[in-house]
Amino acid sequence: MHPHVSWILSRQAALAILLATIAWVLVSSNAAVSILIGGSIGIIANAGYVLRAMRVSIGDDPLRQYRAQSAGEGLKFALTFAGFALVFWGYKEVAALPLFLGYGSTFVIFWMALLKQH
Repeated sequence: MHPHVSWILSRQAALAILLATIAWVLVSSNAAVSILIGGSIGIIANAGYVLRAMRVSIGDDPLRQYRAQSAGEGLKFALTFAGFALVFWGYKEVAALPLFLGYGSTFVIFWMALLKQH
């Protein structure tokens, strides 16, 4: 896996764990678990995107690059949808706000990655 991808996924996991720890101390264990689940949904979806979009050497062909990115985004959407569906179906005690906070925290790392490059 590319070093930038590993950096992003590991920081997403670290941020979700940090937020869950804070929630556990300040709010409840249910909020902490909900944050971890939300962060995990984002991490799994992003990993699916990377594995699908970058699984072939696409070279300089723009059409192949577009198709690979589109397939990756499609898989990311499907994994995100499935993750949230499974959570709302199987975990009735989920705390919705912490769940979405955990999921949304994964996007913060993308911004950090962009800043890191400059």
